[in-house]
Amino acid sequence: MVRIIPMASSIRPSLSSLRFSGASSRFGVSLSSVNPCRRLSFLHLGSAVPQSHVFGLKASMPLRGECNSLAVAAAGNVAQASTAAAPEDVLEWVKRDKRRLLHVVYRVGDLDRTIKFYTECLGMKLLRKRDIPEERYTNAFLGYGPEDSHFVIELTYNYGVDKYDIGSGFGHFGVAVEDVAKTVELIKAKGGKVTREPGPVKGGSTVIAFVEDPDGYKFELLERGPTPEPFCQVMLRVGDLDRSINFYEKAFGMELLRKRDNPEYKYTIAMLGYGPEDKNAVLELTYNYGVTDYDKGNAYAQIAIGTDDVYKTAEAIKLVGGKITREPGPLPGLNTKITACLDPDGWKSVFVDNVDFLKELE
Repeated sequence: MVRIIPMASSIRPSLSSLRFSGASSRFGVSLSSVNPCRRLSFLHLGSAVPQSHVFGLKASMPLRGECNSLAVAAAGNVAQASTAAAPEDVLEWVKRDKRRLLHVVYRVGDLDRTIKFYTECLGMKLLRKRDIPEERYTNAFLGYGPEDSHFVIELTYNYGVDKYDIGSGFGHFGVAVEDVAKTVELIKAKGGKVTREPGPVKGGSTVIAFVEDPDGYKFELLERGPTPEPFCQVMLRVGDLDRSINFYEKAFGMELLRKRDNPEYKYTIAMLGYGPEDKNAVLELTYNYGVTDYDKGNAYAQIAIGTDDVYKTAEAIKLVGGKITREPGPLPGLNTKITACLDPDGWKSVFVDNVDFLKELE
């Protein structure tokens, strides 16, 4: 079995997939709503995508994998109205809030095929799986440890949809492994696609490799020692790195762990998160010189983040200029409180109340 370990420091973007200024629209952001959420994972689900953006999907069929924009229960808003704080107090509170990355959500065309690849080739465990036939979708959660303490993957399969457009904005996921070469050989033996053979990263000594899962999502394998968080990274491309760093620091309370410019290859990266890279999953933002916009496709959905207060979280996001796509409050029929937003580039995130999240897992 492949033993998974921590992330390396140097990442390379796929320049062949870039879209330059004037790129096509980001249809993965503005989507119409469908049926209400019924369980916690539904907070990531319930948006329809135009037929022209989905392969083999009827226009009326709902896609699961994003939070919808349901109206918040009035009682929830009234209950929180008295807690409004001064702007400076809210932004200071964000720095103290207990936050961590919970899971990343994206869509796949064959759930069993993807589960097989992740468990046999990448050493992940299937944590749980749930079919919702009345809503025509199935969820599967995979990772390297329990959801209450690890960053995990939430896969969504929508009935009858076997292909998605990943777009040029999504970069890759990072997985730390003890031996990159052996992991690559295993993936090849299982019929997996290797897009970058094992070897030192350009300008450094860390051994890396790139592979693709059956749906075309890229995974960077990084050779390092043991880590409590093997699923260690999500890389997204942005059009203005300093703007994004400011947003994630102030609105999300993330720490800028490091920033590196690579003028030879015309890109700059920034690592942000809620703790050191060797012990926590992090967000890697990549800015490619001269690229201000990307096609986000309809495959990647969002990241879910835990918080002690979704109401204050929404206040902070608004103060920093973020767009709230789901006002804070409990999901209809549940006590689980959430809020959802878009960053300056249109990447979606959902914040989930920490206590409610643990109750749902129980």
